[in-house]
Amino acid sequence: MKTVIIGSGVVGATATYELARAGVDVTLVDSNEEGRASSAGAGIICPWSSKVEDPDWYVIASAGAEFYPELRKRLDADGVHEFDYRKVGSLRLTTDENVDSDFSAVSRRAKASDLAGEVSVITGQDAKAKFPPLEHNGPVIHIPGAARLDGRSLRDSLRAGAAKHGAKFVNGRARIEVDSQVRGATVNDTFYPADVVIESAGAWSPQLLKPLGIVSAIRPQRGQITHLGLPGVKTRDWSVLLPMSSHYLLAFDDSRVVVGATREVDSGFDYRLTAAGIHEVLDEALSAAPGLTDATYLETRIGFRPVGPDIKPLLGHVGGIPGLITANGLGASGLTMGPYVGSVAALLARGEDTDLDLAAYDPLRLPTGERAVAAVSA
Repeated sequence: MKTVIIGSGVVGATATYELARAGVDVTLVDSNEEGRASSAGAGIICPWSSKVEDPDWYVIASAGAEFYPELRKRLDADGVHEFDYRKVGSLRLTTDENVDSDFSAVSRRAKASDLAGEVSVITGQDAKAKFPPLEHNGPVIHIPGAARLDGRSLRDSLRAGAAKHGAKFVNGRARIEVDSQVRGATVNDTFYPADVVIESAGAWSPQLLKPLGIVSAIRPQRGQITHLGLPGVKTRDWSVLLPMSSHYLLAFDDSRVVVGATREVDSGFDYRLTAAGIHEVLDEALSAAPGLTDATYLETRIGFRPVGPDIKPLLGHVGGIPGLITANGLGASGLTMGPYVGSVAALLARGEDTDLDLAAYDPLRLPTGERAVAAVSA
């Protein structure tokens, strides 16, 4: 069996790695577009603290968190040790008025996971010991099993692991070739035959699928993510900080703190830093952690998240085109869900069963509640 995977973010790279490990002839195509989400993202693996109530979203988010320790073992066994994943715990800020309901929601989810650990309520002062720039007078919900990771490191580790198992890599823009079913893909005027094509092209999915007559509901959402330096400060073990907003702060080993991120739904592919975006990120960060006021500004990264018709991923076989699989639309949950979604796509490519009921993740669903039509030429 031959498989072509289009899109080398975390989802595509994981699918490539899993298929290569299984002995499948697999080729990964990367178009090197500016603003790829995996290149910009800093991941917080903590679905237990999410305020999202959609049960189908949570099924994949929780499975995504649980998948990481196994993925770490597999990469270690392949001699790939640069995977920057570390369990550091998370601190979710709350108020005296909301702490009981917030704690109840978080602990209910966490009790179903051995990975989450024992959730507790701690004081703002105790939380400051786990994230020193923090200033918070109210209660804080501590989740010890939360982890953080770097999107670039994860993607590169997956590619390195896949290469050790014989995966091939091609740079260029792909065109999916079909007749009565998938035939393969053409990249840079070279045809790569395949029995299965996995489309994981992120925010660029609509352009890829349009020639097949498929209307994709994916749209780009710009995220601006700022990196700050604290020279000489040991930040390796700092917990992830989750303020009372959609923003976050997390630290890495190299005296670096990442703060983000904007969620700009009407950005298109406008690859620019904006004054409003940087202001929003820094204002949110310094409001929660004024101890970062004197930090060194290092850079701001831009990523275009692939956002679907709702909060759930687009995942599964594309009806009407045998051999075509979509794994996309993870939005702001890309690094939480990405490896697991990629592994599911790999199972589907091999014709194996998954533990998921994929009906809720129909890749042809549209924002209107209608379903797109996919058809191939006779």
